[in-house]
Amino acid sequence: MWGAESADLNATLLEWPAGEGPPEHVNESLDVLYVVVAGAATLTIDGAPRNLGAGEAAIVGKGARRGLVAGPNGVRYFTAHVRRGGLQLKRF
Repeated sequence: MWGAESADLNATLLEWPAGEGPPEHVNESLDVLYVVVAGAATLTIDGAPRNLGAGEAAIVGKGARRGLVAGPNGVRYFTAHVRRGGLQLKRF
């Protein structure tokens, strides 16, 4: 829905319909703040589900496996994290 960045920060507002959400993944390099703005979601961190409703927040530490699924009325949530550097190619 919306995104902004500065030299140091990335901020994004996302919305998912009921039962949907980003795929489970691990972010090895950044802690991420999640704040539910409307609706509800289940945020699963390293296999432990946590229900979040409007006005609730959680910080997911780097290296943790995370997944988010929107509740029955969908979810709108905000994320913020330190800005990543640009894509860097590495030789193997």
